Amino acid sequence: MSISHAPPMSSEPDISPISAPDLDLQPLVPASSRRTRVPRWLRRTTGPVLLLALWQLLSSTGALQPDVLASPGRIAQVAGDMVADGSLPAAMGTSLQRVAAGLLLGLVVGTGLALLSGLFRIGEDLVDAPVQMLRTVPFVGLIPLFIIWFGIGEAPKVAIITLGVTFPLYLNVYAGIRGVDAQLIEAGESLGLSRWGLVRHVVLPGALPNAMTGLRYSLGIAWLALVFAEQVNADSGIGFLMVQARDFLRTDVIVVCLVVYAFLGLLADFIVRSLERLLLQWRPTFTGR
Repeated sequence: MSISHAPPMSSEPDISPISAPDLDLQPLVPASSRRTRVPRWLRRTTGPVLLLALWQLLSSTGALQPDVLASPGRIAQVAGDMVADGSLPAAMGTSLQRVAAGLLLGLVVGTGLALLSGLFRIGEDLVDAPVQMLRTVPFVGLIPLFIIWFGIGEAPKVAIITLGVTFPLYLNVYAGIRGVDAQLIEAGESLGLSRWGLVRHVVLPGALPNAMTGLRYSLGIAWLALVFAEQVNADSGIGFLMVQARDFLRTDVIVVCLVVYAFLGLLADFIVRSLERLLLQWRPTFTGR
């Protein structure tokens, strides 16, 4: 009987390379990066543009009567005419002077009172209670009293703006001073800072964010106070143009003046926000996602 011998078995397994098919691998990209980035300026202008388009459509179809509200095209035409004859630039210059004077006086008074009340306990005892009482009085209601005191010139108008600016600045600066972390004060004292050094290097920088917020609030109230001040015994300014337009039922002129108020307020807020970014570079903040 013939015995066939099998080939000897290898002790090591025979591992042959497996040829893997070519895979088309794509890099992983986060979902937030795959989205189409729309420029921010375009997103911010979409809403106003749609609102203007709807406004123009309602005016063109007659759903919005001119005696109720003029169309955007008509308002743009009237604004061009007012710029051409010089009435609008002259009114803007007068109003800006009044706001600047009232804002400057309000800055000095409001910040000074806040420093006195926030840094010294005796100052708080003397200042805070009267200020809290006065800020509850509507400043618009003081217009007749200011006219009696200061006459019908520029003084009562500037006084109304100053009064409106003072209280938001006082509250925010005072809150900023009293909101400084006590551990920072202790750290400054341990480093040998004097009282003035603590105020200069710790307290005032810590209160600066609140002060800038108060300045933004004050600017908004300054334009609001200007509207009331210029509609009482005024012979110039944007408010005076509005009073004249009201007497002649000119809604187009009224809207032009309101748009000017809005853009001036927006410009002032932009300036303060730019100043805020410049002065508060040391403070990291959340900018949205």
